[in-house]
Amino acid sequence: MPAEFVKALPILQKIRQAGYDAYFVGGSVRDVLLKRQIHDVDIATSAYPAEIKQIFEHTIDIGIAHGTVLVLERGGEYEVTTFRTEDIYVDYRRPAHVNFVRQLSEDLLRRDFTINAFALADDGQVIDLHGGLADLKAQLLRAVGQPSERFNEDALRIMRGLRFAATLNFDLESATFAAMQTHAHLLTKISIERIFIELDQLLCASYWQKGFRDLLAIEANQYLPGFSNQKALAALLDLPSGFIFTNAVQAWGYLLYQLGDTDGKFLLKNWKVSREFSAAVSNFLTAYHKRLAGDFSSEDLYYLGLSSLTLVEELFAAQNLVTDFDRLKRLDDRLQIRHKTEISVSAGELMTRFDLPAGPQIGQLFHQIELAIVKGQLQNTADEIFKYVKKARLESNNNGNND
Repeated sequence: MPAEFVKALPILQKIRQAGYDAYFVGGSVRDVLLKRQIHDVDIATSAYPAEIKQIFEHTIDIGIAHGTVLVLERGGEYEVTTFRTEDIYVDYRRPAHVNFVRQLSEDLLRRDFTINAFALADDGQVIDLHGGLADLKAQLLRAVGQPSERFNEDALRIMRGLRFAATLNFDLESATFAAMQTHAHLLTKISIERIFIELDQLLCASYWQKGFRDLLAIEANQYLPGFSNQKALAALLDLPSGFIFTNAVQAWGYLLYQLGDTDGKFLLKNWKVSREFSAAVSNFLTAYHKRLAGDFSSEDLYYLGLSSLTLVEELFAAQNLVTDFDRLKRLDDRLQIRHKTEISVSAGELMTRFDLPAGPQIGQLFHQIELAIVKGQLQNTADEIFKYVKKARLESNNNGNND
């Protein structure tokens, strides 16, 4: 067992000593079997929430209506959930009601895919009631029970399946694939925020091309905002086999580029992402179009950021286009400031020294100074900036007199 499970073993043993069943369940068991790093340790038990609270001194009700209690024990936090069955799903996402049960077998029936329907006992025994071990070996994603029922219950499972294909490099079992295709229209019933999380993880996965190819094959894109252009989306798959996006900004930025988006505002409006993420994607898109037109400038680096320019250059490299990472380094080394707050004098100092009135003119002057520093035409020192302003005022006055 991995260290995370070993640390949590006393939780299982304490529940069992109280006369109840308890197991490690879910994706962590799958990842252990695949020798992958695990992140969360989930525990399922025949004990009801009130009984768990009697066994452990320190608990927090984090989802008690659904049977989940957070146990604080031995310096760790563990989610302990009662075995349960689920009533009719009323919104293609959540059950109207859950029923607590004492049998593990009933609990495992409600899992999404066979490879997520394992339980692991404290003695290391793997309980596999749905053929998950065989599917792991065959690298197959198969829905538990009737696939149509699973996706009709919770349509987000469609996106989860695509994400698992991308992260695990697994194939969709034929009946599962067909059911996902049939029920893809139900994605319109799911909150776009939840879909974004799954698609974002898919795009950033090691085998994203497999997951994205499956997404297009079941035509799930037709039910995602702005993704109806199948041909444009398919262009993503022209990237070299094995190419992995550096981060989500690069992945979504290139995806939106293929869709013809120029500023990324569509992402903020329709996918309800954060303003920070939308701005980062917008910078990437601007940088990508600038790079297509020619080399990057100091101004591009200053206004768009080194990260955006590097992400673009990486994509150019992946497409065997001409790149110049050394130029980016030279531009970055020469850049004197990264934000206007780093300018050696303030607008107030300029107003005082040159007796300038407040208003748009001082803003224009300060922007002129900022741009000159960025272009390397002006050293970012107080003396040089004052000389620059003095010269500019003299030239302005002379031009005024000539007029």
